[in-house]
Amino acid sequence: MKVKIINKSAHSLPEYATEYSAGLDLKANIDADIVLQPLERTLVPTGLFLELPKGYEAQIRPRSGLALKHGLTVLNSPGTIDADYRGEIRVILVNLSNEPFTIQNGERICQMVIAAHATIEWDVVDAIDETVRGAGGFGHTGK
Repeated sequence: MKVKIINKSAHSLPEYATEYSAGLDLKANIDADIVLQPLERTLVPTGLFLELPKGYEAQIRPRSGLALKHGLTVLNSPGTIDADYRGEIRVILVNLSNEPFTIQNGERICQMVIAAHATIEWDVVDAIDETVRGAGGFGHTGK
């Protein structure tokens, strides 16, 4: 699938790291380092603008290495970029560690997965089918 992209950053286009990768790494496009203190969040620009086809979204997800090693994650994970959004992709990052983390220009800060999604129509009814689970919620199946 081809997706239109404008790259206003000084960096190469996002790439898949391996043949079977689902996500493309996005890079910070910043003029100066951002020092993210513990529990602090910030909005990091990428310099990228997309035109996704109808029926698709871009999901913004944490990079597992940054999450494990540094406690850096995407705050609204996964973030959703709708097909009709035309602004710059910016990423909400949060530092969940006890140490400051420095984000540098060009650093891979998250991954983006392009995914198809359904568009629904509501069917208003008085009852829905029962299941074995029923209304069992959080933790209802035990450990």
